[in-house]
Amino acid sequence: MDKRRLHITFCHRKPERSFFWKGKQFPVCARCTGIHIGYIAFPLFMFNVFTINIWWTIALMLPTYIDGLTQAFFKRESNNILRVTTGLMAGIGGVSLVAIIGKYIGDQILLIFK
Repeated sequence: MDKRRLHITFCHRKPERSFFWKGKQFPVCARCTGIHIGYIAFPLFMFNVFTINIWWTIALMLPTYIDGLTQAFFKRESNNILRVTTGLMAGIGGVSLVAIIGKYIGDQILLIFK
């Protein structure tokens, strides 16, 4: 297997890319930790407590892709604060996107039965 591919695949296993709690390494990298924390915001979007339009939703997800891709393909090393921050943004953007799509599908179903 190509070393670059191996490097991308096993990001979660690298101690320098993970957080530690009481001496134990998190099972996912800092970026994915941020993404998973962002998922907690899902009920806020699903129940219209907070909404963002599709363009801001996409804008929230872009930084994590830019950070991850430039790190993977341009030999740039990120840090865990940047990883968790962009991951958190991507997690919030992801749940916003799911809520937008879910509401759209729900509206379409309701139109059928109207």
